[in-house]
Amino acid sequence: MIFPDLPNTHALLILLLTGIALILFSRDRIPLETSSLMILVTLTLGLSLFPFHGGKETLSAVDLFSGFGHQALVAVCALMVAGQALVRTGALEPLGRILSRLWGRWPQLSLLLTLVLAALLSAFVNNTPIVVLLLPILVSVAMRTGGSPSSVLMPMGLATLLGGMGTTIGTSTNLLVVSVAADMGLKEIGMFDFLLPAVIAGSLGIFYLWAIAPRLLPRRETPMSNISPRVFSAELSINEDNPLVGETLATAIKRTDGGLKVDRIRRGNNNFLMPIPDVVLRAGDRLLVNDTPQNLKEFEQILNTALYSGEHRVDEEHPLQAQDQQIAEVVVVRGSSVSGVSLRQARFVQRYNLVVLALHRQGRAVWPGGGRELADILLQVSDVLLVQGSKTQIAALKKDSNMLVLDATTDLPHTDKAPLALAIMAMIVILAAFGILPIAISAVFGSLLLILTRCLTWRDATSALSAQVILIVVASLALGNALLETGGTNYITQIFLYLTQGASPGMVLSGLMLLMSILTNIVSNNAAAVIGTPIAVSIAQQLGQPPEAFVLAVLFGANMSYATPMGYQTNLLVMNAGGYTFSDFVRIGVPLSLMMWLALSFLLPVIYGF
Repeated sequence: MIFPDLPNTHALLILLLTGIALILFSRDRIPLETSSLMILVTLTLGLSLFPFHGGKETLSAVDLFSGFGHQALVAVCALMVAGQALVRTGALEPLGRILSRLWGRWPQLSLLLTLVLAALLSAFVNNTPIVVLLLPILVSVAMRTGGSPSSVLMPMGLATLLGGMGTTIGTSTNLLVVSVAADMGLKEIGMFDFLLPAVIAGSLGIFYLWAIAPRLLPRRETPMSNISPRVFSAELSINEDNPLVGETLATAIKRTDGGLKVDRIRRGNNNFLMPIPDVVLRAGDRLLVNDTPQNLKEFEQILNTALYSGEHRVDEEHPLQAQDQQIAEVVVVRGSSVSGVSLRQARFVQRYNLVVLALHRQGRAVWPGGGRELADILLQVSDVLLVQGSKTQIAALKKDSNMLVLDATTDLPHTDKAPLALAIMAMIVILAAFGILPIAISAVFGSLLLILTRCLTWRDATSALSAQVILIVVASLALGNALLETGGTNYITQIFLYLTQGASPGMVLSGLMLLMSILTNIVSNNAAAVIGTPIAVSIAQQLGQPPEAFVLAVLFGANMSYATPMGYQTNLLVMNAGGYTFSDFVRIGVPLSLMMWLALSFLLPVIYGF
């Protein structure tokens, strides 16, 4: 076999754009939705200015926007809405309570049970709410027993990825692969058609995560421990000789370079004034302030005031105290109204009456710079905030579905709509599993029922939709379609067959799966899957082998997002909560990827008879 000739100019340029897209998708500094839209605009604009005429028809640039109405994307969005209902109503609460009780008695058996249940649930529900459900339970167990959450959180997160590859609705990647393959004329793959290889290989993976992975993981401290001082309530007392007497509050704030944040002004015993900038200060006034000990002492010196805690002057015998105060770690979850905005824009302090001490992102503390304050940093999904407030306010935050509280007393949300939400989700799965309705229709139908029965509000439903997922899917479908129509897919296929010439079909399939597993840990798994599926079908046709086996090689390979924290969104959630490093994911994820790759490389050829 000779090296294939170069394809036409359009195919070469689209191949180049695909390479650029894969690079952009792997860059953390560029939001994935931004790079996806850039690729989509570049592709459609280029084809509008320089149309491609292939055969009898012209590739229409406008047709590449059809991904917005693709059945796979419709199904993905509807299933995200349905999953949101399970979170909002607390439909999985009973399971969480049972696991929490079992962990206290049989930790090893409970870990195995947790991994199995996490995988089982993730085969039918998006794994993000599963991880959100189990994170506080496992963190709570670790805190009560004095253990480290790092020994169990990563195995749990990876178990949900193993379970997600078992059915067509387990992940958005599965839906895309199956839909793209059907668009190319293949017989539609049923919901449980690849359950057998997924269960066999997944069982090996679960055993590894239960028996081996916890022993390979080093003990990690939680990311928020001791990185920021506490905030204390105190009063700055103005005596008669103080130069501030007769001056406005704005003058006092100006002397601290704007650092002084006054909650109220206490005048006399029971009179409190709002901290309006032009309030004139009097002798005996006390400024009520919440800040760190270092800042409070600095304000005391700059303003020549006396620092009080209660009725006592702050000194060695009467140090600052934070009565009725708690420290909590909270995670910004997908669909949260605070995602994509700053703490200041979200009015976080006013809304929750909590002080934000620090922000962690991907296991690292994020500190303000360039003149910005912590309140001006835009929040992202999986960011972890260290907050301080009263027990009442922390308890109220636990009932707010915008944030996930990571501590030992987390209360899961619960409403009387929980059984109904669970029943509707079961209906969605059953209708699709028995072929009564396509998954896109059953999921949309179920979403409508969830809204009509008030299991979910329209605000909750729209917040469940991810612009990132929508745009990466549409951009990937557009690239895949352009590659197919211009001959780019055929060119990649020829190169792949040239590099693997002389190898058996089983070895070619294994090589394709390995390539997908590497790509999915670097770029978006949806992009890898959509681009890889047409290539898999073309390879199978040229080898004269069942195309379903090669499509499943792409599906399984694109699900092996185990080896990097950016491989999948739940990896980042787990990374923050467990204090993991990049190398921890490599240490656990690479052996798991190799194990799954070898098992499936053996199973698929055996099942499909080649």
